Amino acid sequence: MRISVVDVGSNTVRLVVADAQDGVPLPVHTEKWRLRLSEQVKPGDHIPGEAVERLVGAVCAASRTAARWGASTPLAFATAVVRNAPNRHEVLRTVRARTGVSLCTLPGELEAELTFLGARRWMGWRAGPLALLDIGGGSLEVAFGRGRLPDFVASLPLGAQKLTHEFLTDEDPPDPRRIRELRRKVRHQLRDVAARIRWEGPRTAAATSRTFQQLGRLCGAAPGRHGPFVERELTLPDLRGAIERLSPLPVAERALLPGISAPRAAQSLAGAVVAHTAMKLTGLRSVTLCPWAIREGIMLRQIEDGAAWWAEVSRLDEEGTTAPEPPVPLRIASAPLSN
Repeated sequence: MRISVVDVGSNTVRLVVADAQDGVPLPVHTEKWRLRLSEQVKPGDHIPGEAVERLVGAVCAASRTAARWGASTPLAFATAVVRNAPNRHEVLRTVRARTGVSLCTLPGELEAELTFLGARRWMGWRAGPLALLDIGGGSLEVAFGRGRLPDFVASLPLGAQKLTHEFLTDEDPPDPRRIRELRRKVRHQLRDVAARIRWEGPRTAAATSRTFQQLGRLCGAAPGRHGPFVERELTLPDLRGAIERLSPLPVAERALLPGISAPRAAQSLAGAVVAHTAMKLTGLRSVTLCPWAIREGIMLRQIEDGAAWWAEVSRLDEEGTTAPEPPVPLRIASAPLSN
């Protein structure tokens, strides 16, 4: 079976085509299209028509590419930049009508569950009780679990791009006072979630997302060309050093640092502050940088549970029952999806 996933993020549209070999998604082709929605859409704003046109074009190209590689219609989802837009349903209907791809949005908690599944399978059972951190453009997902799916998940409005817009766009480089204000907000929003993670006492912690990968590279982790099986780790002192390197630099100079791409240079500082604060509050001294995340989690669910579960996710979103997350969502995922 050959399956494909399309991930519409704040900066890019990413396609992964994979073979389901012995229950494991083995990638055969990946591709991405620059979208940069976050540069055109402030958090919570309407997505303008010009951006919708580019989104339609990217999803259409991804669908054609998946078909060329022998995969069926992609499982397509959009993250917080679309999920939180007031015209979300109009955007999704337009994409579905013009591309034939049922693009949907996922609640932040479901994103956390699927990302946890991907990380759990990559890390293996030897990881024991596992904590997960995932920093996106619009939200931070946190999860903890002892089994296949998490026992606890939370999605918080602490994405790197969102916080950059809120705190770090007035001056370049930013005023240290604004960085302190950003950190205070992260601490306040994370307080209850962090207490729960400390109480659970995870044995291992995994971090996913491009934000963590680029921070890892900045702090000396092996580059991506060395392959996914190289051990990559981030520590609290690493992240403190990253903040000290990034904060005095204008955006153009951050983009010259190892691992910091030009499209993500502006949000790299906010990402480092969120990562450092989250690890410090949760009591995590280090995290393993995990190459599997939400896309692999979706493919694993498709392989293990069949197509019905994704059809139900898409149906709920089409009916408008998937609401944007509340300001500080927090819940225990006792039975989030069928096992």
